[in-house]
Amino acid sequence: MKHTTPTLACMLLVGSFAVMSPVQADVPAESYGEIVGRKLLSGLGNMTTAVAEVPKNIIIVNNESNFAYAFSGGLLKGILHTVGRMGVGIADLITAPIPTYPIVHPGFVWEDFYSETTYGPAMVGQSTNH
Repeated sequence: MKHTTPTLACMLLVGSFAVMSPVQADVPAESYGEIVGRKLLSGLGNMTTAVAEVPKNIIIVNNESNFAYAFSGGLLKGILHTVGRMGVGIADLITAPIPTYPIVHPGFVWEDFYSETTYGPAMVGQSTNH
């Protein structure tokens, strides 16, 4: 009877490791080189294609309201997001060696073209809702 409790505890411990291993193996982590490459490419991409935020926001606002408001409000919103996306691109280029999460969502202006552009936490360890 004395050997049953430690044996059971060892079996539970080994069993929990056997269950956790496949779950952790499914999510490959980005290597340092992949993070630096992603940040360099997203920085260049966001700096060069940021002007596409203007027609994107005119279309989004037009789908939500009328053309008159879309042209004025969407134009202003697109210009603000153009400046924001260019700033994020510059920041990604400068901070490429520092591992961070992507700041702008969607990552590029052409990804999910009909969704609003949002900006979130960048530092590792902060919660992301995307």
